This record gives sequence, C-alpha cells and structure tokens, in this order.
Amino acid sequence: MPAAPTETAATAATAVTYESPTERVQTWLDASTLHIRFNNPARHNALSVDMWEAVPALLTLAETDDRVRLVVFSGAGEKSFVSGADISQFEDMRAAREAVTRYEHMAEHALMSIYHFSKPTLACIRGFCIGGGVNVAISCDLRIASSDSVFSIPAARLGLGYRYSAMKNLVDLIGPGAAKDLFFTARKIDAAEAHALGLVSRVCEPGALPALLAEYTSALAANAPLTVRAGKAITAEILKPSPDLDMDACQRLIRGCFDSADYAEGRKAFMEKRKPVFTGK
Repeated sequence: MPAAPTETAATAATAVTYESPTERVQTWLDASTLHIRFNNPARHNALSVDMWEAVPALLTLAETDDRVRLVVFSGAGEKSFVSGADISQFEDMRAAREAVTRYEHMAEHALMSIYHFSKPTLACIRGFCIGGGVNVAISCDLRIASSDSVFSIPAARLGLGYRYSAMKNLVDLIGPGAAKDLFFTARKIDAAEAHALGLVSRVCEPGALPALLAEYTSALAANAPLTVRAGKAITAEILKPSPDLDMDACQRLIRGCFDSADYAEGRKAFMEKRKPVFTGK
C-alpha cells in the first residue's frame, strides 16, 4: 500500500477537515478519493473501540463533501487489512451482557455507516481479512485484494452471535451455499478462492495492488457521480429484505448465542489461545 502523502499546504487544509479522532485511523484526501486506513499494525490492524467509533464521523463529513467521489478503506502495513477485534479489549468489551450490547451497537453503527454511505466505497485488502475485517470489506461496494490475502469468518469458533446485517451482506454477495460453507466451517481461504466465490472482484500480485487501486480511483474520478450514486441506490433497493422477514426471531437467535455458556467458553478459549469445548448450551 502507498504511504500517506507528505503534508503540503493543500493537504494540510484537507487533513484538518478529515482529522481522525484516533491515531489508529489515518485519513487523507487524494484528489477525489478519501482514504481511511486502519492503523493498528502491532495487532494486525485489529479493530479497537476508538477505530470503530471513528468511521461514522468521517463518513458523515464525506457525505456532503463534493470533492469526495470514492472512499477507500485499507490497513496499515503489508500483513493485514483487518484481523478482527482487538483482543486486548475483548474481555472488557464483550464479556458482560451490557458490554456486548454496547459493542455490537457500536460495530453495527460503523458497518452500516459504510453500507449506507451514498457514494462508492472500496476495500483495498492485503494480508489477513478476518472476522470484523470481512464485515468491513463486505459493507463496501467494491473489494480488491493482493494474492497473499487470507479470509475467514471465525464466529463459530468463538460462540458469537453473527448479526443479521452481516449475514445478509455475505449471502447477497456470494450466495447462501458459499456463505454457509465459510460460516459453518470458519475455515480460512486464500485470495484465489475468495475471487472464485465472488468475495473479492479482482486479485493481483502484492506489488501491483497500488496500480490496481489507481485504476479504480481514476475511473471514479472520471465517471459521472450522479449516475454512479443512482446505480448504488437502485442496487440497494433491489437487495432490500423480504416483507416476510422475522427480524425479532433473528435477534432472539443472536442474543441466545451471546447469553450462552458456549460464548463464555469461546471467549475464554480465545484469550487462552486454546481450542474451545462447546456443549450447545
């Protein structure tokens, strides 16, 4: 990934406009592209609370900024896009029921701010794209990846309740069969399989990722923004849930996971770096 540009008189002005509330999220405006980079490389860009909270505010600013035609999400360094939740906050933020509710609301708000953003969004993926990283990526409109990227949704190994919106995004993107395969097994897949499944649109060698990204930033800078936004909005209408959806039942199933002994065991095993022993209770 390219380094954030050195600050000039022009970029200094935009840096003030898009100043991130945390050093763990870097932002800069490059022509008509707003870059939002997750910057927690010591933990493989695992998402901490401040990182989740930074995203909606930045997108709110970009929504009404006519300079912005594309928002690109990436991860600092060459090893990870996003590797999931920051385990240093896992016990504090996801242990008690009240904390689970707060954490899930915060993550949902951030992901939905990406999904409902009216302008195009793109996930530029290199390295690990795990759990919450997949959720960020599938909330975006477009996904490109380097050939050394790795993808996984490990919820079933942790006993987590996987929210409706994330499952719907996954099913809408790759279909129910492939979604169940990845979700039920929690297995890791490489970039080639991710591309074959439709999880990412294009794959290239790691050194070619900046050039591939430039193809998209250039195209979105040149194409008619009203046409692109209309296409995005109409696609969202096409994908709206069926009127027969029982959201209350979905929420009960998710809550049942988080209230279970299995979730407590999954969390404990995760912190202790061992395999969990689940009982289905």
